[in-house]
Amino acid sequence: MKAIMVMFDSLNRHMLPPYGGDWTHAPNFARLAERTVAFDNAYAGSMPCMPARREIHTGRYNFLHRSWGPLEPFDDSMPELLKQNGVYTHLVSDHPHYWEDGGATYHGRYNTWEFFRGQEGDPWKGHVADPPIPENLKRLRSEGFRQDWVNRAYMPTEDHHPQSLTFDAGLEFLHTNRAEDRWFVQIETFDPHEPFFSHQQYKGLYPHDYSGPHFDWPDYARVTQTDDQVEHARYEYAALLSMCDRSLGRVLDAMDELGLWDDTLLIVNTDHGLLLGEKGWWGKSVQPWYNELVRLPLFVWDPRAQVAGEHRQALVQTIDLAPTLLDYFDVDVPADMQGAPLPVADETAVREAGLFGIHGGHVNITDGRHVYMRAPATPQNAPLEEHTLMPTHMRGRF
Repeated sequence: MKAIMVMFDSLNRHMLPPYGGDWTHAPNFARLAERTVAFDNAYAGSMPCMPARREIHTGRYNFLHRSWGPLEPFDDSMPELLKQNGVYTHLVSDHPHYWEDGGATYHGRYNTWEFFRGQEGDPWKGHVADPPIPENLKRLRSEGFRQDWVNRAYMPTEDHHPQSLTFDAGLEFLHTNRAEDRWFVQIETFDPHEPFFSHQQYKGLYPHDYSGPHFDWPDYARVTQTDDQVEHARYEYAALLSMCDRSLGRVLDAMDELGLWDDTLLIVNTDHGLLLGEKGWWGKSVQPWYNELVRLPLFVWDPRAQVAGEHRQALVQTIDLAPTLLDYFDVDVPADMQGAPLPVADETAVREAGLFGIHGGHVNITDGRHVYMRAPATPQNAPLEEHTLMPTHMRGRF
């Protein structure tokens, strides 16, 4: 038995063909839906990036007791439990937050891992002089904004892009270990997270007239740009989405070539979506958690069930991924995990309702049809406490 997780960041469900997206070029996501079960009521739990990843490891909500941070010493980690029970685990990723103070305890839970540099403001290449930056609509220009323009100069073609290198490494693992048993590989790219940096062959899929300032990295704020600027940013996201689609197709090709469908679990997922002008907002983390952000694409092929081309209506969440993988490899699910194995074979209900939110922000509950949003009593939800034994947050210490 083997397992593959292909994970994207900020992947918008409503822009994918299997969920009704009719203008993006994503044929491999349509192909994926024909080979898997697509979940129509998959919801996030804790936002954004690392809180969601802690849920993937622990099968437990994160946002009610702490914000962005590493795994805690008391956490049960799904990859580590697999490793302890004879399942070889491997992570390949270009997600820079895994290697910062606020995320640096995740990759060590796997047997082995590979990291590819250069996404977003990853402090990668050292340039003392400022890089050339075109006229740009981004207002929040942190050090990461400057570093991103340094990094881009080292990705002149698609084969140098960290997403491409990540999938290259994932495919290398598949080919190297195709004859072995009991392994789990997580192929995880930062894309299509902003900035929406891709190459011309993908931008060319979305021809449009635009002569305004450079705009592929919206601030997390209300929309103040013109209609053509908003449209342009959406096309830039779509171009990167189409690059992700090609990378996904490479994995599906490898599963065909290597005959992995017979004994390999495949999960294709994301952590959250991204507002691209919907509801008058860009990004995430500031506004309420609308469905564009928390209703997620999720595709699963389970060789035990042999069900493909179907949709499931059961309400499932990010916290269900760890129990699903543990159950697949016949590893006991710890009692502190709040999730349950995903109901791939039929419409078995997993839960009556699910929670989602961000630490210090809205606490929300859904039954898969309606959502109740409870806002903080004050803008900062003060006094706000972090229940943690790890005094780090994002890129540094508290």
